[in-house]
Amino acid sequence: MEGKKTAGRQKIPLEKIEKEAARYASFSKRRLSLYKKASELVRECDVDLGIFISSQTGKPYSFVHPTTNVVIDRFINPTTIDLGAQLAAAEARNKVIQNNDRLNEFDAREKAAKKKIRSMDQMNEARVRGWWEAMDQFNAEDITKFKEWQNTAEGFLNVQLKKLENGASTSVQSPSEDADN
Repeated sequence: MEGKKTAGRQKIPLEKIEKEAARYASFSKRRLSLYKKASELVRECDVDLGIFISSQTGKPYSFVHPTTNVVIDRFINPTTIDLGAQLAAAEARNKVIQNNDRLNEFDAREKAAKKKIRSMDQMNEARVRGWWEAMDQFNAEDITKFKEWQNTAEGFLNVQLKKLENGASTSVQSPSEDADN
């Protein structure tokens, strides 16, 4: 095996970032990553979750599920939650499930659209260069489709040729038949 070309993913030591601009950028990226992980935890484990963060500039950020009141009530009194909060939490969970389902559907549509766009781009490239130059980029499925298309086209051309031959032979016979009459 050849040596690696890159160092790969390395663990970065957690130290205070000295440059202020880099610190703000890192905070923003890590905050979004934290929200994403929290969202996954909520979706996979069906938990109530609250994250409250204050940036270095004093700007507050939060991520709560299902609602702020439910999370705070659960934190203050973990054994009992009033009925209204339970109903609100159940409704919020249902909305999250529906939104996650819609998001997954949109992701699947986006993936299919991107695949179709890539395929169309490849086809356009092949048209520009000529199909004979692009044959080395075809996969087995593309070659099978192309062969089917060729067979279909050949069949249509044969039918058209027979029609023309029959039409030509009848038109040749027509003047001689007229001469006989």
